Amino acid sequence: MALLSFEKKYRVRGGTLVGGDLCDFWVGPFYVGFWGLSVAFFALLGTILIFYGAAIGDTWNPWLISIEPPELEVGLGFAPLKEGGLWQLITICAHGAFISWALREVEISRKLGMGLHVPVAFAVAILAYTTLVVIRPVLMGAWGHGFPYGIWSHLDWVNNVGYAYGNFHYNPAHMIAVSLFFTTTLALALHGSLILSAANPEKGNEMRSPDHEDTFFRDFIGYSIGPLGIHRLGLLLALNAVIWSAICIVISGTVWFDAWSEWWFWYVDLPMWVDIEGGVNG
Repeated sequence: MALLSFEKKYRVRGGTLVGGDLCDFWVGPFYVGFWGLSVAFFALLGTILIFYGAAIGDTWNPWLISIEPPELEVGLGFAPLKEGGLWQLITICAHGAFISWALREVEISRKLGMGLHVPVAFAVAILAYTTLVVIRPVLMGAWGHGFPYGIWSHLDWVNNVGYAYGNFHYNPAHMIAVSLFFTTTLALALHGSLILSAANPEKGNEMRSPDHEDTFFRDFIGYSIGPLGIHRLGLLLALNAVIWSAICIVISGTVWFDAWSEWWFWYVDLPMWVDIEGGVNG
């Protein structure tokens, strides 16, 4: 009920991208709009197609259900429904639902007069998915290079792609992405723990203010980025982690074709090592 008490303040008209006032409506406390309807349509259709794929498959075990992409021989053409066509239609529905949700976020942001940080961040996540099932397969010439829709089959795909290039941990873009994911976790863990500490002082003490939080980090690491800055930093780190994740996979099989460990020989082949006794080239 606490939420409903101030809901009217935020239930404002306008900000729609499509449909004007006709599509400016809510269902309960949730804003729907044109893009909300679009989300519902594509999500429902995609779910129905997944269940249909399970029905014509070999199992109803949720761990083993898998919607496979077309065979590599199909290339970038349309496949029969039971031979990869379902995967293609589900991919279209997924993009329709994801993009519609992002545009719905844009409308909500416009209504509230706030920046577009949330839909932009979600758009980066959509880009990562699109890289896997559209951009990389197109660059490699076949939809079959996309990942299957299933739990175990997806994990198998990740494993197989990793070992197809020797060891994916040697992929430099993968290294950057993993480092950024860990750094995001570290930065926001530091921030979250600081807020909990400041908001839950010892019994009898007052709740601490942002000044105390800034002072803690100035004493701890010599610098405080501030309460707004840490959120901006967290967003920047997270978005870069996703972007570099997309880069690490899109360059595998399109720009680099060998084992990723081979890529690092540029380092041992540098002229500075040539005359070192016992060195790689010595």
